[in-house]
Amino acid sequence: MLDRPGARALGARAACVLSLLVNSACATPPQKEMDQADGAITTARAAGAAQYASDEFTAAETALRRSHEAVEQRDYRQALNHALDARERAQTAAREAADKKAIARGLAERAVTAAELALAPAVQRVKATPAAPSGRRQPSRATALKALQLSVSTAEAHLQEARTKMQAQDFDAALKAAAPVPQQIREAIAAYEAPAATGPAARGSRRGR
Repeated sequence: MLDRPGARALGARAACVLSLLVNSACATPPQKEMDQADGAITTARAAGAAQYASDEFTAAETALRRSHEAVEQRDYRQALNHALDARERAQTAAREAADKKAIARGLAERAVTAAELALAPAVQRVKATPAAPSGRRQPSRATALKALQLSVSTAEAHLQEARTKMQAQDFDAALKAAAPVPQQIREAIAAYEAPAATGPAARGSRRGR
């Protein structure tokens, strides 16, 4: 067992070596850590963090910028702290973005499916509607058909936009394009069927009374 003076001497030498290592580590720019932070930010950006985890992603970019600024000021210890902070924030942003992106994808997919289901019967009505008969009722029926055709055309354009946004993985934009379609189509079908409700049968029943 070492005597106390020997132990103290050994402890002093160990502390000196540790101090030299720490000082040496802070005597040069933390390039490795800065590169790691830059790579983490690139990965986070590819994961959609700029859109789905913007606060944390922006903080990561800011921390890396401050790391570079500290290097310019030769404050390598502070540069290291900022680089480590940037890497951690970027990794957090990537995880947060992955979670939120998955949720956004699910919402967009359901909206597109709902739009497709709503559009199908409207398309069938347009295809099945014969030319309006001659007579006084023709203008109103033709107008109703044209309105439905326009609504179908508009809905199909919105649906195509939603599919394009889905392919680009811009799920928020896909949801925004597809979500209004079912309600628009329901209203268009109701307006289209309204003239039929006031057709010959309805008027005949009124005459019978």
